[in-house]
Amino acid sequence: MALKCGIIGVANVGKSTLFNCMSNTKVETSSFAFTSNKSNVGMVNVPDPRLYNLENFQSTEKVIPATVDIVDIPGLTKGASQGEGVGNKFLSDIRNTDALIQVIRCFDDEQLAHIDGSVNPVRDIETINLELQVKDLESVEKKMERLAKIAKTGDKDAKRGIEVLEQYKAHLEDFQNARTLEVSEADRKHVEDLFLLTSKPVMFVCNVEDEAAINGNEYVNQVKEYLAEEGEEILVLAARLESEIAELEDEEDRKEFLADAGLEEPGVSKLVRSAYSMLNLVSFFTVGPKEIRAWTIRKGATAPEAAGAIHSDLQRGFIRAEVMKYEDFISLGSEQACKDKGKLSVEGKNYVVEEADILHIRFNV
Repeated sequence: MALKCGIIGVANVGKSTLFNCMSNTKVETSSFAFTSNKSNVGMVNVPDPRLYNLENFQSTEKVIPATVDIVDIPGLTKGASQGEGVGNKFLSDIRNTDALIQVIRCFDDEQLAHIDGSVNPVRDIETINLELQVKDLESVEKKMERLAKIAKTGDKDAKRGIEVLEQYKAHLEDFQNARTLEVSEADRKHVEDLFLLTSKPVMFVCNVEDEAAINGNEYVNQVKEYLAEEGEEILVLAARLESEIAELEDEEDRKEFLADAGLEEPGVSKLVRSAYSMLNLVSFFTVGPKEIRAWTIRKGATAPEAAGAIHSDLQRGFIRAEVMKYEDFISLGSEQACKDKGKLSVEGKNYVVEEADILHIRFNV
């Protein structure tokens, strides 16, 4: 499932460091702004302890987690939407993502100069918002011009489109993001083809110094106060600490390091799971002696669509899905026990697959 989550922010906030912690694709990090001249895509495993718990009840050759694509987009700067710096060409990369992770610098470091001369997380959020809003406003106005020509012929849909776009135009000119404008589903179709940058769901990551990884700091408090009314998700983590954790290959060493830092798990694990959820994705499992695997589907997907995530032949020849709930399988200990207790159900084409369902697809091609 080719859904992507983009990492954005101004230069020197720790985006690439976080990307390297999550992805097997490694990119250059530097104390100089605009070191990167291209966006980088990495496939990231979604941490899911349930997969390894299933292995306790079903021996298997391999365990395969779900994945999500993360795009490390080089730092934006003031005026990027007008061609300043190297950021302008990366706005199209943002347009091609489905959700955004905005990394915010919430630490002081004399050795790492801030591009604007001082650390001010709220200003950084506003800088990014403004650049995306300006680009969206440009897209809205261009479409209004196109629809105006069609509306002259008496086309009612074009006239309604202009009215809806006028709402977006006023909203963006008021320095508001497109995702906060309330419009009906019927009216939303008039902007869907624009893939507005500020319509994408956003999660904010406060990058702090090691000592503030658990409780945050004053910069984090400023971010929380600024975003209080928007209801956006805010995560706090220390990118430098996370990079040290990621370098540890031995599981026991990693656990000891986490315990010393007062953490239960790496912060990037929470970040990846949150990104997965923000993309409106859920996982279902297949369990067998060859592999235990998590498969990715959109929330609300039906059993045939879930079958298609495994292979198109399974969707085309779908007959039924045999379904066990994860909790039932773990508590009872086996598929046979689920059958004996009436905890294995047979579902048809209209069944909506739920998070952590264990499926066995019956099909005939």
